[in-house]
Amino acid sequence: MVSKKKLKEYEERIKQALMILGQISEDTTTPRNIRRAAKESIDALQVAEYTPAVRASNVISILDEILQDPNMPPYTRVKLWNVMSLLEAIKD
Repeated sequence: MVSKKKLKEYEERIKQALMILGQISEDTTTPRNIRRAAKESIDALQVAEYTPAVRASNVISILDEILQDPNMPPYTRVKLWNVMSLLEAIKD
């Protein structure tokens, strides 16, 4: 069982990740498929019936796939790496 304190920290991490993903999804200089993956990630993070860890790992797999895209602007890649590191710390 995850402690209340940990849960609060995880929710905070998810909130930060959502903020960054929101920026990416609205950035018109980012290719459409990458913005779409960011939106998909936002939706996946907001599925309430999963634990924070399950939501985080679902998003990590979405982002892992899109990070291979050669058309990704470098600044977007850095933002996605930040999201990944935020989410990788979330465990059940």
